[in-house]
Amino acid sequence: MSEKEDYIRKIYSEKVVITVGDATSELLLQMGLIPLLHIIDGQEKREKRSLPLADTINTELIVKNNPGEISSESFNLVKNIFKEKPPIRLVVDGEEDLLVLPVCLFAPENSVVMYGQPNEGLVIAEITNEVRDKVQKIVNQMK
Repeated sequence: MSEKEDYIRKIYSEKVVITVGDATSELLLQMGLIPLLHIIDGQEKREKRSLPLADTINTELIVKNNPGEISSESFNLVKNIFKEKPPIRLVVDGEEDLLVLPVCLFAPENSVVMYGQPNEGLVIAEITNEVRDKVQKIVNQMK
């Protein structure tokens, strides 16, 4: 097992994990780790790909979200999605990249969000009050 896998397993054992992106979600699922929520759009770097397979999904929802924006429907769905029965899969018709922002605002306590930074690697962000405050400022500027 690689150091990266060991690190991911350690985080998974201690935190509530949410993934945004197909490759990131697939990485965890292939390791046998099922995120509380994974958000995917069937694309990687704007190229179509098959959806990651997940053995256990209790709730699957679909939302439309155009590239480069956060639709009010998507924002409100993410706001309320944590009330659904986990594990949850959100399939986005469009693009899921910016949905990491409402995830940071509404994720349960003790959460981390994992997402891929193209050509850089895996980003693991712990959701703290400081992160929520910064993200809220970004979201306010987008409105």
